Amino acid sequence: MNKSVTSGIALIVIGVIFLLPNFTNLTLRDLWPLLMLAPGILFFLGYAADRRNYGLLMPGAILSTYGLLFFYCTLAGWYLMRELWPLYLIGPGIGFFLMYLLGKKETGLLIPGFILTLLGLIFLLGSTDYEYLWPLIIIVAGIVIILRSRRRDGETKPAEAGSPLPTEK
Repeated sequence: MNKSVTSGIALIVIGVIFLLPNFTNLTLRDLWPLLMLAPGILFFLGYAADRRNYGLLMPGAILSTYGLLFFYCTLAGWYLMRELWPLYLIGPGIGFFLMYLLGKKETGLLIPGFILTLLGLIFLLGSTDYEYLWPLIIIVAGIVIILRSRRRDGETKPAEAGSPLPTEK
């Protein structure tokens, strides 16, 4: 997509957002989060148009996550932010994972992705009735790491087994 088409789509989306209050019970006070969500979606469309530009996935993930969060809180009540604030950590975490999965598979993107997403999930589960789940997630993560480590160790041993055996004297 060229810049003119992207700009045109952006203007159409903004115009539709400003028109919606004329045809629904929603007001601009309810719809302002869409002004964050729309650019987030445009970042994703920009990536879809040029898959080499995977850096667009991070702002797309952040703006889309926050736009959806704010839209939900605008409609359901801002008191929910007391429990949903961990999505501020999860949004960039999702961005790092998308950049890894859809980009050049740079493993350096996984570390901040895991840290932000895991912290966000721990805090999210800790602020709900499911607070007992985050210790279980940590335990499961530890088990997975140990099993992967053992599997990797098991894969390297047969290669070592091909080495010559010491001769008996």
